[in-house]
Amino acid sequence: MSTPIAERPVRWGIVGPGRIAESVAPDFAHVDGAELVAVASRSQQRAQAFADRHGIARAYGGYGGILGDDEVDALYIATPHPQHEAIALASIAAGKAVLVEKTFTATLAGAQRVVDLARQEQVFAMEAMWTRFQPVLVKIRELVAEGAIGEVRQVQADLGVDRPYDPSDRLFDLAQGGGAMLDLGVYVVSIAQHFLGEPTSVSVSGSLAPTGADREAGLLLGYEDGRAAALLMSLRNPTPGAARLHGTKGWIEIHPRFHHPKSFTLGRTGAEPETFRLPPLGVGYSHELIEVNECLRAGRTESAVMPLADTLTVQRILNGACEQLGVFHREDERVAV
Repeated sequence: MSTPIAERPVRWGIVGPGRIAESVAPDFAHVDGAELVAVASRSQQRAQAFADRHGIARAYGGYGGILGDDEVDALYIATPHPQHEAIALASIAAGKAVLVEKTFTATLAGAQRVVDLARQEQVFAMEAMWTRFQPVLVKIRELVAEGAIGEVRQVQADLGVDRPYDPSDRLFDLAQGGGAMLDLGVYVVSIAQHFLGEPTSVSVSGSLAPTGADREAGLLLGYEDGRAAALLMSLRNPTPGAARLHGTKGWIEIHPRFHHPKSFTLGRTGAEPETFRLPPLGVGYSHELIEVNECLRAGRTESAVMPLADTLTVQRILNGACEQLGVFHREDERVAV
């Protein structure tokens, strides 16, 4: 009989040893009770090279091997967005918990299918929105819940980079889920949704790259009671990468880059602003890994901080805004799992 997961380390595998996975892998060292034991890539050579760099015991060429590995409990899926759905569905069907890189999938329909299967099979699934688990955001949630800035009425956030146009770059390739919306917009939309909920209207303005991928966009999220979020994202110009929450009794500014912050400033009406410094463990991916471990040990199939309902709301906003710009994403149906 196998040892219950609550009584042993959670054994992790990585699917898609790309740029983000290179940053995430070292953070496992900061997570008590987590072991990174396997990696899978479409290329055996690439998987083995990643395993060698990070001291991982098993490397698989193709995804079937890691899905059938009984010594793997949870999979971190870090392939391009359009491949997430197929791999997540196969992982859940194999009984493996999944932490799926953002954006969760390329389409709302794909996200819904993953959520439906996870709930049906009672298998843990979560979007890898590391921002929500940073110590800065944990403290901000506490302050907001205590009423430190009153009712949050407005959110502003920006995230832009100067990426020279290259049609072969993943960020400009629609087949790989390219575009500012899915790559950067997920952060600004997620933080707005986290503090304001689901909007009743979404207005968008932006421009497209020659490949048809969205290169920049500005979103205005509207709410029936007058609350609003103003959100900017860009692949053609840099921005500070800050976020602000405006409440009826004060404000909070999350310092750049807000999606993995180390500090924030709290301004209360009638008081001097106060700055808090709360650096993350390691790079900062450790905190979402800790959340998954704790959920698995407690027998939970969803995170209360990053629930699947929130993922679906953010996905709905992102895909809807893309479609207003004439950008239509598709899931990759060629993924062999």
